[in-house]
Amino acid sequence: MLQDAIKTIKNAKALVAFTGAGISVESGIPPFRGAGGLWERYDPSAIDINFFYSNPKESWREMKKIFFNSMGQSEPNTAHKVLADWEKKGLLKGIITQNIDNLHQRAGSVNVKEFHGTINYLLCTACGKRYNLAEVDLNAELPSCKACGAFLKPDFIFYGEGINPKVYQESLDLAYTADVMLVIGTSGEVMPACALPLTAKQNGAKIIEINTLPSTYTDSISDFYFERKAGELFGEIAKLFQ
Repeated sequence: MLQDAIKTIKNAKALVAFTGAGISVESGIPPFRGAGGLWERYDPSAIDINFFYSNPKESWREMKKIFFNSMGQSEPNTAHKVLADWEKKGLLKGIITQNIDNLHQRAGSVNVKEFHGTINYLLCTACGKRYNLAEVDLNAELPSCKACGAFLKPDFIFYGEGINPKVYQESLDLAYTADVMLVIGTSGEVMPACALPLTAKQNGAKIIEINTLPSTYTDSISDFYFERKAGELFGEIAKLFQ
């Protein structure tokens, strides 16, 4: 089955990857849900948009623990690197990721649609000025704007916020045009992101799924399912690709 999947990837005219938290687990970032997930240890209300604006100091205190410690220390793994290599060679058209960890870009990927935003930038809640993470003092109790003094918000989607319309449309465009979609490390339960592989399938794409556990896609739209860790499987595929 792996050889058939590799043949499908090689013959793709518009290969697209759709990634979730599972692709970054091998980089040391725990998933949000499930056994050992972040929401077993932390309260997700810290990234509820209403809670954030009502309790910014408390929200920031929790966000530093949840996101900025583990994600800041992580490195791209083999799966990230193979996808970046495929894009460089013209095989992979783009990546739609639900992740905010910036690992795809750090691996070398360029056409990355960050569906839920990124921890790599912060926005001023008053004047809208955008800061690179390196420009901000995260040791401050409440990181603030150098221009107007208002507090900053990480540039990812909080609970209660809508998806950036431009990113949403660009992600839809990739899903519509894909003839093969790699679905990697996602349970397929978070709306509206989880609808994108369905869109690809409805438009004729083959679905190759890599997940350590079956997802909502496994028995419904997946043409190939590999119950494997993404880094391990992509390392094997890369060797067979020669």
